[in-house]
Amino acid sequence: MEETACQLVVCDLEGEERTGENMELSDGLLLQVNNGEQWCNRWKHPNDDSDRSTSPSVLRCVASTWKEGLLNRKRPFVGRCCHSCTPQSWEKLFNPSIPSLGLRNVIYINETHTRQRGWLARRLSYVLFVMERDIHKDMFARNVVDNVLNSSGVESAIVKVATDLDAAASPPGQKHKAVSKVKQKARAFLQEMVANISPAFIRLTGWVLLRLFNGFFWSIQIHKGQLEMVKKAATEQNVPMVFLPVHKSHIDYLLITLILFCHNIKAPHIAAGNNLSIPILSTLIRKLGGFFIRRKMEETDDGKKDILYRSLLHTYTEELLRQQQFLEVYLEGTRSRSGKPSPARAGMLSIVVDTLCTGSIPDVLVVPVGISYDRIIEGNYNSEQLGKPKKNESLWGIACGVFRMLRKNYGCVRVDFNQPFSLKEYLDSQTSRHIPPPVSLEHNLMPTIISAQPDAQLFDGQEEEQLNRELHDDIFRRQLINNLAKHVLFTANKSSAIMSTHIIACLLLYRHRQGVVLSKLVEDFFNMKEEILSRDFDLGFSGNSEDVVMRALHLLGNCVNVTSSANRNGEFTVAPSQTVPALFELNFYSNGLFHVFISDAIIACSILSLQRELVVESESDQQPGGPNSLPLSQERLIRKAAGLSHFLINEVAVAPPCQTIYQVFHDAVTRLIQYGVLYVAEEDQEELSPSPTEEPWPKKFQEPLSWRSDEEDEDSDFGEEQRDRYLKVSLSAEHQEFFVFLQRLLSPVLEAYSGAAIFVHSLSQPMAESDYTQRLFRYLLTRTERGVAAYGESATHYLVKNTVRTFKELGVLKVRRENRVTNLELSSTFLPQANRNKLLQYILGFTLL
Repeated sequence: MEETACQLVVCDLEGEERTGENMELSDGLLLQVNNGEQWCNRWKHPNDDSDRSTSPSVLRCVASTWKEGLLNRKRPFVGRCCHSCTPQSWEKLFNPSIPSLGLRNVIYINETHTRQRGWLARRLSYVLFVMERDIHKDMFARNVVDNVLNSSGVESAIVKVATDLDAAASPPGQKHKAVSKVKQKARAFLQEMVANISPAFIRLTGWVLLRLFNGFFWSIQIHKGQLEMVKKAATEQNVPMVFLPVHKSHIDYLLITLILFCHNIKAPHIAAGNNLSIPILSTLIRKLGGFFIRRKMEETDDGKKDILYRSLLHTYTEELLRQQQFLEVYLEGTRSRSGKPSPARAGMLSIVVDTLCTGSIPDVLVVPVGISYDRIIEGNYNSEQLGKPKKNESLWGIACGVFRMLRKNYGCVRVDFNQPFSLKEYLDSQTSRHIPPPVSLEHNLMPTIISAQPDAQLFDGQEEEQLNRELHDDIFRRQLINNLAKHVLFTANKSSAIMSTHIIACLLLYRHRQGVVLSKLVEDFFNMKEEILSRDFDLGFSGNSEDVVMRALHLLGNCVNVTSSANRNGEFTVAPSQTVPALFELNFYSNGLFHVFISDAIIACSILSLQRELVVESESDQQPGGPNSLPLSQERLIRKAAGLSHFLINEVAVAPPCQTIYQVFHDAVTRLIQYGVLYVAEEDQEELSPSPTEEPWPKKFQEPLSWRSDEEDEDSDFGEEQRDRYLKVSLSAEHQEFFVFLQRLLSPVLEAYSGAAIFVHSLSQPMAESDYTQRLFRYLLTRTERGVAAYGESATHYLVKNTVRTFKELGVLKVRRENRVTNLELSSTFLPQANRNKLLQYILGFTLL
């Protein structure tokens, strides 16, 4: 790649050189590219992909043979359902031609999308398109309120509540009046809750959104093959469908409805929080299919659960499913403030499962949905991440937000509809399997942290104990639903496309934090893009890398500083802004690809921890050699990685519930060996024997198998599972660079947890959880503002809340509830300062210092 003062030369698919025009800068910020029409057109037609096959992948850390496999790589088709849990659904709806259908920009409408042709059709293409969509009034629910109020479940709840009221009333014996009063209350609850879909309003909203979104976004991309599967399921299978999207923005609701409307799929009933139930807006939301539910199932005055409201919600959802209506439920319950999926809340999903299990409906099709934004319309959540309370939604606030949106552009959006799978098949497959009982974080990690027992505790003996434990029916049901929610959320997140802003933010924070020349950033962007594709994740952009990078820098705005560097022939230098809000925002977008590298990052940090342990052991044994020269036991490394993944369970899901953590990390180690970052130390393997405290895992056989032949050994990796391998880290500069990059990905998280472990020392007496969380946040933020913290993004409020939650689950903090106030205090195990120090040392062992 040749460099000139204001030109960058890159190679496209045909090998021809293409030159980007001069870049205009104002106040040190990237504003625009002169050849804007060229790249805008490319985004309007996302199937054109012109910058591939000329650069190595994996940030120049892959062996040359591995690189060759990435050349001219096509986009992977994402969104298949789980073959392990739903093998029959895997085969249905899909055919080999589905992936080749390609992408489509939903908001790009012309006369070819209508039945009409000619000049007038071109002028009125949006109106004609909307009017030709297939919407019928009989597609939607009927007599819902009466059916719900007359159901046996709601009537029983009404009688129970009325009986309690009658018993508490001063003149008893007025049960009839109490029942009538409670029934009126139930009807009022239901009227506030139910949707009232209007086909005409959906058409009007469709036209408005198509016009508005053309101003907000460059494109809204969907894969036509994915929608083909969803449409086929909606028309051919006579069962209700439940869409379960990730939740990143308020626009999510409108996006799903608009896309389904554009493809003649009936609008789903959307479970919306009652925080959006405000005058005028609530009416509009109901007409689009929204029904309002409480964000928390509030208790009554006497401290009992509100059984009337629960019964109404359960029966209303059951009635919608019985009438074969589609539902749209957001498992996270609220928009993600971190850029990563929030923990799943399975309340609404449990109602769907119960409805199926009672036989009210024959089956339900579940559709996980991934959504990715170049830039969310909210811009950022910095005010909340800086500890300020969330502002309540209001009509005025929404109007102001729309006005601000009209003056900006938010790049591209990508929506991925996963292959629908049968909920009945999933439940049947899980029922036939052994579902282990939940094991607490304290049980998993406390022996390792406090007693310095080997990480083998995570595996050895646990399987036999779990197999001998039978789950109570209610516990089994909860565990089954929780696993389903985690699986769906993992699948939806995995199918979410990686956007250009995600890659640029990640590179600037964890590879070029001190700044980088633009040509190097473009090169690394291309390498990262190829690496993501090699891991079977899709991208939400296409086109020349140079143009895409400049577009991403423009979208990130004040978060990046672009300056002209005279000592580099006038080439531009890009660096992340070091202000706290800018770091928080860059971290939000960087987390969009956190899940792509998480298993490799955990392995890299575990190698760091294991190397430090081996150095201490070698010093005590007086063995020469530095940390990089010491061979690492693969089994011990994977155990250590499993411990770290358990510790970070509130940060990211490494694997779906149907997949073992061991397999995930074994694959990660194998991948790093293929890349050349790790290599097998064959010469040391015979000299070294496993530690007496270590046993090979998985331990499936008590003695060697004598029936296997030599020929089978050559063709099978069975023997590899029976003996440990010893690994070393490559000292190559390129490999070390990638290795450090992986460690830096986890550094802000580990820094937050280490800061929380230090702050625990200050907890000398019980404190309200809200006060403790706020004080911890102020402590971490002060460390950032004073420059003590290496990563300013470690002080985000969501990380603070996650550390508190993890320390409660780990048994560091003990919870006491008094007068409905949750108080925290140190548990008896961590009252000794020595144990608190062990916790800190455990975290610091994985941290890149």
